[in-house]
Amino acid sequence: MARIAVIGAGMGAMSATARLAVAGHRVTVYERSETFGGSVGRHARGGFAFDTGPGLLHLPAVYRDLFVKTGKEPLERCVTLTQVDPASRHVFADGTAVSLPNASRAGVVEALDGALGKGAGASWGAFLDRAGDAWDRSRRPLLEEPLRPDWQVLARDPYPALVRRRLLRPASRAGTVAEVGSRELADPRLAALLDGYALSYGLDPLHAPASAALLPYMEETFGSWYVSGGMRALAQAVYERCLARKVEFVFGAEVARVVEKDGRAAGVELADGTVAEAAHVVLGAGPHAGLMPGQEIWRDGDVTVQPRPGGGAAGRFLVLLSLRGARPADAAHRTLVHPADGAAERAAVFGGRLAAHPTVTVLRPDDPSTRPDAAHEAVTLMATVAPHGPVDWTDAALRTRYADTLIDTAGAAVPGLRDRLLRTEVRTPAETEAETGARGGSVPPPALAGAGGGYLHPGNRTRVPGLLLAGGWAHPGGGLAHAGMSGTLVAGLIVEGDGFRGSQ
Repeated sequence: MARIAVIGAGMGAMSATARLAVAGHRVTVYERSETFGGSVGRHARGGFAFDTGPGLLHLPAVYRDLFVKTGKEPLERCVTLTQVDPASRHVFADGTAVSLPNASRAGVVEALDGALGKGAGASWGAFLDRAGDAWDRSRRPLLEEPLRPDWQVLARDPYPALVRRRLLRPASRAGTVAEVGSRELADPRLAALLDGYALSYGLDPLHAPASAALLPYMEETFGSWYVSGGMRALAQAVYERCLARKVEFVFGAEVARVVEKDGRAAGVELADGTVAEAAHVVLGAGPHAGLMPGQEIWRDGDVTVQPRPGGGAAGRFLVLLSLRGARPADAAHRTLVHPADGAAERAAVFGGRLAAHPTVTVLRPDDPSTRPDAAHEAVTLMATVAPHGPVDWTDAALRTRYADTLIDTAGAAVPGLRDRLLRTEVRTPAETEAETGARGGSVPPPALAGAGGGYLHPGNRTRVPGLLLAGGWAHPGGGLAHAGMSGTLVAGLIVEGDGFRGSQ
């Protein structure tokens, strides 16, 4: 079978690698850093451990399928998956709070009615019904197939927004996340709930198409799952599956360019001048200038991805808290603390500034591996922020000041938080850029239909025969599940050829 070179050892690239190896190909992975997993990292110090990338897994079926198709051991024999319940807790600016059960539509409706007032649950439930329609309309072409030559079918928003009829004026429909919130979710707290989903994926609610409704639908329908030992344990399991299938990994190996011969990709040249020939090259890293001089590879031959409204991708600001005192048994794994002025936060983040009052996600896993003993707790605070560049995330004073902002905000979810602090560590988009190579430390959002195709990602095929794209910066976009899907698509295209249309 063919020799294949893979650039990068992120989750999308490794998902493709394991499948290609099972198909009999000889695969070598070249990774610029000294480890695997891409953005799925783990920071450990003094007996405390923290995820530095995604904290929860959605659509675990993607990785279950990977493990079934690449070996006899299913996913659950390699990692311990636990449904997080409640899936999330939300604290709003007016002091009200609600805990949403995991993967229970009826439970979510009941919880919202009880916390926000009668009718709130029905309003959210009707919204999720419409989101379900959008999911059914776009799931296969958006997530399960390579990006089609007639990708324009995804330029139209599949979300069936309610028609708003106005006297002497044309009827209108919500076209963005923010408009869905204001027009279809009358309670501003429900609008904040929807905004929070979009922001958590690095999307600007003011510009992201209404089809982003698929994100809360996906989470609330298929559930939120935690991997014991953190998401790094999932990356470790995928890496070990690759090793078991005789994949070779070369760490500390930066690829300088893709070698071209007779008009197609023919291997890679490393920074030290070493050339490795290959029949196919899979680029599983972010967009790199100069890999193929004079050629634009980050556009599918039949696709022109439009500039995204509202600016580029956002980054993540993390505060890792080592705390004295035990984790309360009733603590929610994930709490979102919403600001009073979401519009101001959006304008700041996607305008390249600091948000004075950000939405803060508080992660409190009930996992003994994250703490030295039961008398301590590891807590992660996260906010979506402007990437490195527009904001200088190497500025020590700014980092400290913004960490304090997140800690003050998180006090609404963790009473007495400051009194429990043992150590505070900060990770910003500057660290993300240094470790993953992503420009500005940006985190790729998932692909969305609508907005004229402005929220699609470059297709897995490229203009250069033999060169394919996997991972969060390629179709179908960012997130653990989406990255895994991209690996499936790339492997299918190599093994079955251009006629591959995705799993049936």
